[in-house]
Amino acid sequence: MTKINKNISELRPGEKSEGFYLIKNFEVKKTTNGKQYIDIELVDKTGSINAKIWDYTKENEEVATDNSIVKVRGEVLEWNGTKQLKVNKIRGKLPNDDIKISELIPSAPIENEEMMNALESYIKKIKDEEIRSLVDTIINKYKDRLLYYPAAKKNHHSYLGGLLYHMLRMMQAGEKLGQVYGFINMDYVYAGVMLHDICKILEMDADTYGVVSDYTMEGKLLGHIIQGIKEIETEGEKIGIDREKSILLQHMVLSHHYEPEFGSPKKPMTPEAELLHFLDIIDARMFDFEHSLEGIDPGQFTDKIWLLDNRNLYKPMNNE
Repeated sequence: MTKINKNISELRPGEKSEGFYLIKNFEVKKTTNGKQYIDIELVDKTGSINAKIWDYTKENEEVATDNSIVKVRGEVLEWNGTKQLKVNKIRGKLPNDDIKISELIPSAPIENEEMMNALESYIKKIKDEEIRSLVDTIINKYKDRLLYYPAAKKNHHSYLGGLLYHMLRMMQAGEKLGQVYGFINMDYVYAGVMLHDICKILEMDADTYGVVSDYTMEGKLLGHIIQGIKEIETEGEKIGIDREKSILLQHMVLSHHYEPEFGSPKKPMTPEAELLHFLDIIDARMFDFEHSLEGIDPGQFTDKIWLLDNRNLYKPMNNE
């Protein structure tokens, strides 16, 4: 039986499915015997699924290239413990198609303006005038794009408003931990959280749906960490911020990925930088758990979650 317009989270192996989805990523690849196929990540507000168009045609590639929203007919399979959609037919959205864009766009669970207001309230909590001025300047510089930018092309918070939501949850968690560890300078924690990923806005090209088409030239050559350091240095010099304050904030951005292979040549050397790293890790991991368990019935396991070391997550029976 074909399931019409079923949410991605509801798709089950063995079903045939037909519906509208948003293309998040696509790539033309080759099988081991050299045959071309199209690999697509399809999303709606409930989740994502990997899809394959095994019968490659130039027309199918053009559909994926030219359309953000597509209608797909296919079969739900299971591959290595993960759901996958075998696409039998695909076309772009037509003017007379009756669909709600809001149903297709994964987005933060809080309204963007509400999140921005909360973020601005945290800026006011920064007591040091120079640090507060620097953060306020940089946030205002990118405010319009921050309202819709994702935190990543793939992985955690890779949806509309994801970057802002990631910042806000880290801020909330950091505020609580600051009450436990009283020696922490919260000015640097608040500033570090707001600045550590702000240059993802320069690293990626994203549309107003929160979908990243590609990394920018600067993003590919430098990455958001180096871009973030340059931003602090440049804007800090304009307002005449104390040199040590600027260097400490740059160090927090530089070290927040912790390991060289993840882009951080220095590990945290201040408690605020250490806390920033773990706030980042906690929020990313909790997002992966929360997102993966959505749509799973109590007492059931998820598919293998690659981002969590290929673990099958369990949803307890009494999870209220």
